[in-house]
Amino acid sequence: MKICDLTQFYSPYSGGVKRYLEQKRRFAVANGHEHVLIIPGSVTNLSSDKSARTYAIRSPLVSRTSRYRALLNLARVERILQHERPDIIESGDPYQMAWKALAVGRSLRIPVVGFYHSHFPEAYIRTSSKYLGRDATELFMELAQNYVRSLYNEFARTLVSSQGLADVLTSWGVHNLVLNELGVDTEIFTPAPDRHKTCARLKIPLDRVVLLYVGRLAPEKNVKTLSQAFELLHANARSRFHLLIVGDGPLRELVRELADQTGQVTWLPYCGDPAELARLYRAADLFVHPSIQETFGLVALESQACGTPVVGIRGSYMDRIIFSDQTNWSADNSACSLAKAICDVAETDDLHSAGKKIRQRVAARYSWNQVFTRLFDLYAKLTPNYQHDGA
Repeated sequence: MKICDLTQFYSPYSGGVKRYLEQKRRFAVANGHEHVLIIPGSVTNLSSDKSARTYAIRSPLVSRTSRYRALLNLARVERILQHERPDIIESGDPYQMAWKALAVGRSLRIPVVGFYHSHFPEAYIRTSSKYLGRDATELFMELAQNYVRSLYNEFARTLVSSQGLADVLTSWGVHNLVLNELGVDTEIFTPAPDRHKTCARLKIPLDRVVLLYVGRLAPEKNVKTLSQAFELLHANARSRFHLLIVGDGPLRELVRELADQTGQVTWLPYCGDPAELARLYRAADLFVHPSIQETFGLVALESQACGTPVVGIRGSYMDRIIFSDQTNWSADNSACSLAKAICDVAETDDLHSAGKKIRQRVAARYSWNQVFTRLFDLYAKLTPNYQHDGA
């Protein structure tokens, strides 16, 4: 089977979507399939390795920090699809590339599935609601729902990574949903006795409770609440907590100011090496996940696979992948509540014992092999319904 993925959510510094596609390619090649990837890039080129090909199409930058680009050359996308003639196309993009994939799929009689990676209407509305009135916000949401319904009902199937998000999209009128939870490489993200070595290398005092955040430094990730919560922790217990931040984005100055103000912040703008990322997870006592908009929360899963428990704000789509007690988690989205949650979990939970238990549960349910076995079974069921002959 030849699978083609296309998305704009791919850059040298991107996270969850990129890791999903890299793991998917690895699984496809290992199981005798071909994998084609179409992404934006700084230049147009083709890289090929055995049964895997990546087409990068020159695209303008939309973010200098994340290096995301807007792929506008849809004619080239069409030519690539016509040349490759895949057996199935998966669009990880909710914008113009999705519509192009659907149009080409219809003309070539190739099934096209969509992956709803990002709940973008909610992110946009949370950002803009403070500037819009109630009526304008409600109108914007109605337009967003209509757009999502119109686009995703065109796909042969729409993949979603959480049941909660599937319920939302069902209420919006999307009727072709398939739950496709993400996974974790349990061979790389695994417990190991290297915490002291990593902390020493990063010059983090060993007597601190090390808090870790991994992700974009962006408003939709709730980084401001995390920063304010750590300010409170530092004010109340100056020598107890240390915050390790891995990621970059528009709020980097906020992180720099927090580091200067407290002297207890270590910031790594990006980590693209999974093995090094696993070491960073293991160096922490607690992984802090302040976001309330995650569609899955892959970093939280990776942290738990390494034996590091998670603390955050209850009530997000991420709740179902948390395998430790959430009683002490924050009940509301505020710095004070999150700071209290961090203190309560650090004080009342046996983090080491909890880490062992959650690691076992993650490994049993969320290996990438299980995830992609289910996904490729779906592909195999869809392709006979089309008359594409691969010519």
